[in-house]
Amino acid sequence: MRPAFRTVELAGWGRYPRRPGPVAAPRDEAELRELAGQGGVVARGNGRAYGDSAMGAAATLDLRRLDRMLSFDAATGVLVAEAGVILGDVIAAFLPRGWFPYVTPGTKFVSLGGAIAADVHGKNHHVDGAFGTFVEWVDVMDAAGAVTRASREANSELFEWTVGGMGLTGVILRAAIRLRPVESAWIVQETVPAPSLAEAMAAFEAADDATYSVAWIDCLASGASLGRSLVMTGEHAPALELDHEHRGQPFRTPAKRRLSVPFDAPGIALNRFTVKAFNALYWRRGLRAPREALVDWDSYFYPLDAILGWNRIYGRRGFVQFQCALPLESSEAGLTALLTETAAAGQGSFLAVLKRFGAQQSRFSFPMAGYTLALDFPANARTLALLDRLDAITLDHGGRFYLAKDARLPAAVLHRADARAAAFRDMRRDAGLDRAFASAQSERLLL
Repeated sequence: MRPAFRTVELAGWGRYPRRPGPVAAPRDEAELRELAGQGGVVARGNGRAYGDSAMGAAATLDLRRLDRMLSFDAATGVLVAEAGVILGDVIAAFLPRGWFPYVTPGTKFVSLGGAIAADVHGKNHHVDGAFGTFVEWVDVMDAAGAVTRASREANSELFEWTVGGMGLTGVILRAAIRLRPVESAWIVQETVPAPSLAEAMAAFEAADDATYSVAWIDCLASGASLGRSLVMTGEHAPALELDHEHRGQPFRTPAKRRLSVPFDAPGIALNRFTVKAFNALYWRRGLRAPREALVDWDSYFYPLDAILGWNRIYGRRGFVQFQCALPLESSEAGLTALLTETAAAGQGSFLAVLKRFGAQQSRFSFPMAGYTLALDFPANARTLALLDRLDAITLDHGGRFYLAKDARLPAAVLHRADARAAAFRDMRRDAGLDRAFASAQSERLLL
């Protein structure tokens, strides 16, 4: 008996756009096989993509029930797990045993299947690359229910398009990923205040050998302070370098009280004045903070996860994120133009992040050698008009856009920015995947 679909209102983490659609949640591979051939379906993990990439064009397959960890090799650090396993559960199981993900995005609530489909990146792309770098193989189910194991050595075309392919090459069932050996659950964090964009970029380049680096950036600062930032680097702390209190239990960290946002904030709560005040306060706090500090893993990698439902801060209409990558040679000019336009519009984001990328590594991955800027804005007409202008600046400087964060990019802009989009579309058409697997995003972007 085929599992039933039920109509559910779907949205990404940004809660924009929203639309009702049929959703089924298979309990195992056999039930999934009954559903994969529906046509116009896409798999969905924990719903942490910001826009409409995990909303099926015709129907959505919720894979959260496929959540088993299947095996682990302590000699190599290779974990085999189903696609619905949540990254935070991997950390909970393996960090006490001395293992941590090689690459993690800014939330631990992403599924492994979603991390592979988006080829997520973290604070260490300049050193280690994106999530797909540490995927050994992936099992992908096609519309007929057949499962193919793909790796760099076998079925390599499928592997290369699946990593970063946004779930549009088939349903990711399970994968083998490598974990990193660590000696503690602590990060040695160094904070460098950078009073301008040029100084922030210089701080990144000076720290190019740091394992992790990221900057909070004040996107409403202007003039000589344009792009002022707090650049934070990090290294996994060796157990012997911990103080006496932590050395005896290097994987034990303090229990934290989780905060939550119980209701949608009023739309007026986030405006130029409140964001400007927040940014000024955050900057001054960074100036007073100690240059070096020992920080627990959760606080360093996932500060926003401490606030459950933080997406409700943006109100009932939700929010959209703009994230682009700019090539190294045009990064300073492009970032200057983007930040100047944002500051002039007065629609600053209090969640503004700057990171340094290394070279592109997988066929359809988002990062390129250069810098990436991510800005969150409340979803409204003024924001959408601003984002059109930011799109144009990105195109003028040879940049590209991150599909895992996209909710509104026009197809023409994507295809102008990234010639690989046409190759991806053609591959899907030639293989018949365009009819079998489709999301609201893939239809909007003509993929």
